[in-house]
Amino acid sequence: MTVGALAQPTQKRGSDYAQLSKRVNAAGLMERRPGWYTAKLVFTGLLFIGGWVAFFAVGDSWWQALVGVFLAVATTQVAFLGHDAGHRQMFRTRRPSEVTGLIAGNLAIGLSYGWWMDKHTRHHANPNHEDEDPDVGAGALVWTQEQALERGRFGRWLGRWQAYLFFPLLTLEGLNLHYASFRAIKDTPMRHRRLEAVLLVVHSIAYLAAVFAVLSPVKALVFIAIHQGLWGVYMGCSFAPNHKGMPVLTAEDDLDYLRKQVLTSRNVRGGRVVDFALGGLNYQIEHHLFPSMPRPNLRKVQPIVRDYCAEQGIAYEETGLLDSYGQALRHLHEAGNPPR
Repeated sequence: MTVGALAQPTQKRGSDYAQLSKRVNAAGLMERRPGWYTAKLVFTGLLFIGGWVAFFAVGDSWWQALVGVFLAVATTQVAFLGHDAGHRQMFRTRRPSEVTGLIAGNLAIGLSYGWWMDKHTRHHANPNHEDEDPDVGAGALVWTQEQALERGRFGRWLGRWQAYLFFPLLTLEGLNLHYASFRAIKDTPMRHRRLEAVLLVVHSIAYLAAVFAVLSPVKALVFIAIHQGLWGVYMGCSFAPNHKGMPVLTAEDDLDYLRKQVLTSRNVRGGRVVDFALGGLNYQIEHHLFPSMPRPNLRKVQPIVRDYCAEQGIAYEETGLLDSYGQALRHLHEAGNPPR
């Protein structure tokens, strides 16, 4: 699905985002929220540390399966904080943002902050662009029918079934994120390459040493499978609703910043429970328009953005959580089954 019909440039569009920004700034919604983030850092830190305290307290027991579930949730919540730090939602300056990102990403959960920054920055610059957005590049899954047609026999078979395999494949996403982080140390531009490598190694050694010191080999492997598998599922379920199934841009599309961000993004309704579960990513439209806006302000800015889009005649996509997954899966099925 493309937006060719919506990509007709006008003389007015260059100022549309500026007008929206004026409204948002006048409402004070770009101001930092140090109190909120202090509380969030403390709460999430206690959640994460508490999970590992429980791990050592429970000991060599099959009850560790429940601890693994809890830690998968805590690990994802830490990842959300790393995401906020990368966008400078917490701090205005680079240094404290990088320190927080390196601690939350590399050290705490084994995810390269520099690799994620490089990948995520390119995604924000050109969301859902078939040539520019790394999140819709062909990999295990295909996101366009053109990608499916370029695959070999096994790839075409996988594409035909990818909508059914999507959630099972997410159980491998946690391991894939660790692998990608180590691989990025070699070939991805990053400011603190050696430090990132050291922190990733420290995380890996500490994690495996703790797990195998406390648990028998079989229980350790089961715990790792549960923790890493559910972390991958949670991460995938947090990011999949945002753009999958929305229009895919090509080199022929000529959209201004406002329309490029709004037309390729989807919001998810659900109140404060969904706000917590998805780390504020359920306000994807607002986040893409104002990536440095503090997370708690996204809920407040939504009515301003939604009303402005209505004034400009710009489609504003918002749906429930389950329907967002349905749209994503239908898109995967269509992309993986091109006409023969």
